[in-house]
Amino acid sequence: MLRVTSNMMNSQLLLNLNRNARTMNDTQLQLSSGRKINKPSDDPVGITYSLRYRAELSSNEQYTKNVDSALSWLDYNDTVLGQAGDVVQKIRELTVQASTGTNPQSALDSINAEVLQLKGQLVDIANSTLNGKYIFNGEQYNTKPYDFVKGADGTYDVSKPITTDAGQIQFIVGEDVRMPISTTGNDVFGNTGDADNLFAIINQLSGALKSGNFTGISAQLGSIDTRMEKILTARSEIGAKTNRVELMQDRLSDLNVNLTDLQAKTEDADYEGLIMNSKIQENIYNASLSVGAKIISTTLVDFIR
Repeated sequence: MLRVTSNMMNSQLLLNLNRNARTMNDTQLQLSSGRKINKPSDDPVGITYSLRYRAELSSNEQYTKNVDSALSWLDYNDTVLGQAGDVVQKIRELTVQASTGTNPQSALDSINAEVLQLKGQLVDIANSTLNGKYIFNGEQYNTKPYDFVKGADGTYDVSKPITTDAGQIQFIVGEDVRMPISTTGNDVFGNTGDADNLFAIINQLSGALKSGNFTGISAQLGSIDTRMEKILTARSEIGAKTNRVELMQDRLSDLNVNLTDLQAKTEDADYEGLIMNSKIQENIYNASLSVGAKIISTTLVDFIR
């Protein structure tokens, strides 16, 4: 038969007190931190899921930033193409006005002066930048695509052949999802040698206006119309890309909510349950101290008195 000594009782008492104090401390730590996992040993399986959710949330946050940047780029491209379309429409109106055979040369010269100003406006549009990047020069966005010099008349000399970079700027908007969003300048303003190259149209129109060639003026209307159609096509492509990026934005937003909810279920403490457990553990600990005080204070000397 095992003899129970006072030392054994004291050791067991201290062991139980330490266990109760540790349990109470763990509960208090969860209450103060708001997290039920404060160290890997609290939940080895849960910490694995927690780290995975955090990594996915971090990636999702970067994808969201990329989507926001892509939308900004597309919106700005659409705005600039709208401006280019307005200029082309104005050139068309002036061409129709000038093609009337009743216009004197002075009127044609006035129209030509306005056309030359619109040419300068188009060059500025073609060299548009967003955050210091030229939007119509593909991957060579640090290089000015339409680097025309000004001629003797004070306007840009657009006779220089221009070939813009055809590379596509791509944004990573999801896991293995890359979206090309850039528009090359040649697709908008025309390639060198195209009959409807916008700058070639302006050169030919200006020459016809200077010489009073009404047939040459009217001949530009067809090229102007085909170029306008191509600008509208470019805008519709941007619209389609914008719709897809917005869908990705909604998807990333939903994914962020789901991941945040899963992370909360894995990491966040249950305050109601912890408060109740804390009170129970406090009562158990106090009862242990009360009982322990009686055990520890009783020695052989107490019985000799």
